[in-house]
Parts: sequence; structure tokens; C-alpha cells
Amino acid sequence: MRRPLSDLEIQRALGTLPGWTRRGDALVKTYPFRSWAAGVSFVNRVSDLAERANHHPDLDVRFGKVTASLSTHDAGGITQADLDLAAAIERAASSQPPE
Repeated sequence: MRRPLSDLEIQRALGTLPGWTRRGDALVKTYPFRSWAAGVSFVNRVSDLAERANHHPDLDVRFGKVTASLSTHDAGGITQADLDLAAAIERAASSQPPE
């Protein structure tokens, strides 16, 4: 089982994850997109990352934005797996082709 990170560990890590915030026991970020198709394309990329990591975020898809929420439910909070997936999502977002 993964262990929840301390508040200090989470705060330090958030300094390396632009735009991510802590909301209770989750890390959250909303990504803007110019179109529905661009948002769905991003969700598909995140889905591939999540499958490879065997760690699955909650994704809320709206027109013009996608919100990702990461928490390790069986650990009862934020773990290193959440930070790792957030970093991978950031890389995917920065390489997202414009639409």
C-alpha cells in the first residue's frame, strides 16, 4: 500500500507543478482548451498515461476545459503516485498539439 505524503512533502512538490493546487485530499488542476475535440484528445492522452501507471485520475470534461483530480483513495490521501501522474499530465499538456 502506498503511504500518504505529509503536508510539507505535498507543499514542496506543488512548487514544481505549475497550476496544481491541493483541495482536501486531492491534487487538482483545470486545463483550458480551444475546442471540445482538443479537450477530448487530451483526456485520451491522460488515459494512456493513467493505464501505464495503473493510477487513475478523476477527469471532468467540459466545453473548453478539463479538470484533473488526483488522490490515492486506498491510502486515504495524496501519495507519490499522484505527484508522478500530475507531472506526467503536465508533460502531456505541454506537448498537446494546438487545435
